[in-house]
Amino acid sequence: MLQGTVKILNHSSEILKNNPLGDAHEREVFVYLPPNYDGEKRFPVVYCLTGFTGRGKMLLNDNAFSPNLAQRMDKLINEGLCKSMIVVMPDCFTQYGGSQYINSAATGNYEDYLTKELVEFIDENLCTIPDRNSRAVMGKSSGGYGALICGMRHPERFGLICSTAGDCYFEMCYLPDFPKAFRAIKGNPKKLVEKFWDETEKKAKNDFDGLNIIGMSACYSPNGAEIELPFDLETGELRDEIWQKWLENDPVRLVENYAENLKSLKLLYIDAGIRDEFALDIGAKVFCERLKKYGVPHLHEEFDDGHFNISYRYNRSLELISEKIQF
Repeated sequence: MLQGTVKILNHSSEILKNNPLGDAHEREVFVYLPPNYDGEKRFPVVYCLTGFTGRGKMLLNDNAFSPNLAQRMDKLINEGLCKSMIVVMPDCFTQYGGSQYINSAATGNYEDYLTKELVEFIDENLCTIPDRNSRAVMGKSSGGYGALICGMRHPERFGLICSTAGDCYFEMCYLPDFPKAFRAIKGNPKKLVEKFWDETEKKAKNDFDGLNIIGMSACYSPNGAEIELPFDLETGELRDEIWQKWLENDPVRLVENYAENLKSLKLLYIDAGIRDEFALDIGAKVFCERLKKYGVPHLHEEFDDGHFNISYRYNRSLELISEKIQF
């Protein structure tokens, strides 16, 4: 079987330098190069974004029962299901667990880092086809959310978008977890975050729910370098003015503003499992209804599974990208 190679590029980011959390601005970027990459022929590029608490390197984890992303690409190429493409695995991790791939005064300008700095860095250092119609972005969960943001705000960079179980319709995917997060945070968000950085600390049942809401607050409702949670830390009462800031970042509500950008895409693909634990299958349905309302061409699919252990859905995204991307 023909095998591609994985290359590690060291990138020093000017945009992430002096970010509010003091997270590293020098990051490893893992890249899959197809078997016929020879340093001369140019290839289209797919950016694959990880979910919350993920980073690019984790897409290459060894698993006894499931191929990592490089192995997945090798198999698809060898079976003739996917043409040769470069796959970039960015690292947009933060101390809070993630960046949602958007700019935030509390975490840093990760949207600019990804769509401006990193794209230019990859095009300068690899044999890419530097054109939006030869550049795709895909991801699941928070990575799917990031892919949708790229398609809405940066169609000049990315012409093809695939979102698997991307965060959509916040009333369904986030609001039900607020009570669990409130109980886990116990009035002290900083202490809960520190608990995750101490591997000796035993994590309680709802601690991840708390971390998730803290991480989302850092992205959706920053107050300068600080974060504002969408509920009162003493009573748990919903803070409507903060919740409204979250809703302003909901892809469902962003369609109206970015419909023309979305119409320009060569591919807009949305899928989700019909048993998604965060109701993101419902979010996908609502999002796609908005797309229909504004006349945005798209492909919507569902599959019989939940939110976790669904990396096999990358196959579908990669195959569709391979069909539509410009070589």
